[in-house]
Amino acid sequence: MSNIQTQSWLMDRRHVLRGLGSFVALPLLDCMTPLRAKPLETAQPEEPRRSVFIYLPNGVNTLDYQITTPGADFEFSRSLQPLEKHRSVITPISGLHHPGGLGHHHNCQKIWLTGGKLGPSDRNTISVDQRMAEVTAPHTRFHSLEVANKGDSLAWTADGIRLPGMSRCRQIFAHLFEELKDGTAAQRRGFRRKGSVLDANLEEVRRLEKELGTDDKGRLNQYLTSVRETEIRTERADAWLDIPRPEIAEADRKRADRDVAQTEAGEYFRTIYDLIVLAFQTDATRVATFSSGLEGQGLAIPELGISQSRHALSHHNGDPAHMENLTRSDSFAIEQFSYFLTRLSETKDLDGRPLLDTTMALFGSGMAYGHSHGNANLPLVLAGGTELGLKHGRHVDLNEGHFDGYQLDDPGKHYRLCSRPANSEAHMSNLLLTMAQKMGVESDGFGDSNRTLDLG
Repeated sequence: MSNIQTQSWLMDRRHVLRGLGSFVALPLLDCMTPLRAKPLETAQPEEPRRSVFIYLPNGVNTLDYQITTPGADFEFSRSLQPLEKHRSVITPISGLHHPGGLGHHHNCQKIWLTGGKLGPSDRNTISVDQRMAEVTAPHTRFHSLEVANKGDSLAWTADGIRLPGMSRCRQIFAHLFEELKDGTAAQRRGFRRKGSVLDANLEEVRRLEKELGTDDKGRLNQYLTSVRETEIRTERADAWLDIPRPEIAEADRKRADRDVAQTEAGEYFRTIYDLIVLAFQTDATRVATFSSGLEGQGLAIPELGISQSRHALSHHNGDPAHMENLTRSDSFAIEQFSYFLTRLSETKDLDGRPLLDTTMALFGSGMAYGHSHGNANLPLVLAGGTELGLKHGRHVDLNEGHFDGYQLDDPGKHYRLCSRPANSEAHMSNLLLTMAQKMGVESDGFGDSNRTLDLG
């Protein structure tokens, strides 16, 4: 019998393992909550593979964004026009959705990379970038890089904990490329003080195991494995202390080592992208996420005369001026993404190949139509990664064959498509699974995936 059915077994999750001045919250067990999904397995790819995920809050003006023709002969929409020069290395994707996010618009950003289901009693699951990082981290100084306008990143741990993100450009540069101000010895003492969390807490773990059922003991062992992985990260960080940070060319330093106010939206976006390019070029990390805002926010663009946040613009109620400014905001964000692709294509990695060839870049949002919080038919563009097996130059339209065509001249009908998926089997987790596999994650499932996408 599951422990969840026996009130005497119920246990507060605030029970913690303590040792060496540290504390670690216990995982969710049967005596706390129902069983969660089994973690994925990973394997190390032979050559560097990279992925970056870029989030645009509050959806788009889908009437100006939507591409209406499937396949290779598609025409770029007004909003996506800045990507025309990258046609051969991008794949716009229509029709995907997260079933767990339908009707829960406040969770759109939270589950964008997890495919989780977040009801009142649900915890989030691991994000795909962190699964990828499990594969790539043994070879890089940093496990992953999280950039977020307001500090809430797109990245989630296996225990459903959101990783913090950095927002200041100067802070990100220093984190990646500058030696620690405290000195190597002080940092090493900090690592050594942590010791082994497992060893320090072993006695309490054994005592706790006596109170648990068989299933909970298994999950506790899985949890302790994750703690061990944290220890491994600490040991790796200790080892990297003996390896000097890479030398940064003066031109790159001038471009990236500076603080840019977010009121200078274009400069801010481009500097963040330059930092990610530099992190990939020096192999500081191979996995990055960039969230330009939360659903209730999104940067204004003063240089275009747009003073409203993306959240305010998205709630346009059909007002032509607001809709026009939302389209301009969309195009602006896509122009910056185009700049990023250009930088990736002209920058060589350590093996002399263009970074874009070995980097998958996913741009998109967890909403399609922000005014009614429609979160089906998500706006997504996948770019790069040709050496990872991706083939581009076509519009992958998963709505095709499941509806009677795009009707952009009838907004009400199109908005319904953005709120109710035409193709119920087209889960965004299918895309995340496909990308994970191309990064070397060995699994036949991720989140609520039901198949992989044919992107080769």
